Parts: sequence; C-alpha cells; structure tokens
Amino acid sequence: MKNKLLPISIASILIIIFIIFYKGLQDTNIYVPEIKINNKIPLFSADLFYSNKLVNSTELFKSDKFYLLNIWSSWCVPCRQEHPLLMDLGKSNNVEIIGLNYKDTKTNANFFLNELGNPYKKIIFDQDGINAIEWGAYGVPESFLINDSVIIKKYIGPLNKESIKEIKLLIK
Repeated sequence: MKNKLLPISIASILIIIFIIFYKGLQDTNIYVPEIKINNKIPLFSADLFYSNKLVNSTELFKSDKFYLLNIWSSWCVPCRQEHPLLMDLGKSNNVEIIGLNYKDTKTNANFFLNELGNPYKKIIFDQDGINAIEWGAYGVPESFLINDSVIIKKYIGPLNKESIKEIKLLIK
C-alpha cells in the first residue's frame, strides 16, 4: 500500500506545482503607471544641472507659461533621435523646455549636450531617478506638456513630427 501511495503523492504534488507555475506565467506583471493628465504637477525639490542649486517645482513651473518637461539621458538612443525636434521646438517663444536628466552622469550628459546642442532652459539633475518616478515616468524619453502647473499631455517614448505639431497647436 505504501509503495502505491508514494508515487501517486509525488505525481500529485508535481501536477499542483506545474499548475501554479503555469498560472503564474499567464498573469502579466508589466507595470504601466497611470497617465496623469489634468493633474497638478508633483511637488518636488531637485538640483539644477549646472548650478547644483536646489529648486522646487513651484519655482520651475510658473503659472503663466507653457512648459515641456523632457526626461532624457545621454545613454538613451531614442533621446538622440528626438533631440533635433527639441532643438527646433526650443526656438519657439511659446514654450519653455525643461530637461530632467535621468540616471546619468554629468560628464556624459555634458558631452551629449555639447555634441547635439542644448534646447533646455533649465535642467534638473536626477541621478537616482527619484524625480522621474514622482512624475509617473517609467522610461526615457518621456515628455509632459504643462500649463498653469497642470499636466495637459504626456508623451511616452521619443517625440516625433506629429507630436511636435500637436504641441505647437496646443501652445498657440
């Protein structure tokens, strides 16, 4: 009797383990933060890239202007692709581009800006990625169009010609 019970018990346990693992593979664990549109900008303090001066979000984003917060890194290939579009948009007087340098070194970021140009009025240095998390970002590049301290639109991934046209329409 014991000889027949042992193989049945082992087989039952293996089947249960297989079912648990199979069900686990069926569930998605991909985290996508909610897109915070028409929400106030997060309150935070951060160091400015060039001056190391500590500023808070209310100092950076005044209520009478349009802002585009662009989260970027020197190691990010799509950031290089969207950079010429940011340079073009930076020539507009209707929007001020604020950069958030994400999980980067100042040396690499400076090299990136010296090579491709600097479209940013101010740059927030976010070496640990904490401020990007406050914005609900989960990668680079991401951009947020802001007016009156309210997020109007979020762009996940690199900006393209269509998104730049949309931004220009919204800021007119």
